Amino acid sequence: MHLSIYFYKIYALNLGSMIEIFLSFLIFGFLGIVLVLMNKLLGPKRSNPTKEKPFECGSPYLQEEINPVPIKFYLVAFIFLLFDIEVVFFFPWALVFKKMGMTAFVVMVAYIFVIVIGFIYAWKKGAFQWER
Repeated sequence: MHLSIYFYKIYALNLGSMIEIFLSFLIFGFLGIVLVLMNKLLGPKRSNPTKEKPFECGSPYLQEEINPVPIKFYLVAFIFLLFDIEVVFFFPWALVFKKMGMTAFVVMVAYIFVIVIGFIYAWKKGAFQWER
């Protein structure tokens, strides 16, 4: 095959993909504009002073100051996500364990070892103690 024909086929393939992407942007851009215009036409017209006041989610608008959430909530959420995501990897391993044999077992033992080390580290740092 001649080199120029090869590049032409690659260019034609990429051009087809680009047209699909362009059409997607065009369609969804048009849809966005239609939805904004429908909101302007069909949305509420009257303003209410209560609706115009600032409101923080879960905090009444009469409250002067919003107290910050203690760091322990974030720490517990982060540790939960960390260990929860790590445990998700057990399911694919369980599906291929018999096919892979000892290799899968050694890899999972190393993986569990890292998880246990992370758990012990978090425990020693007091991450699981609610009140300090």
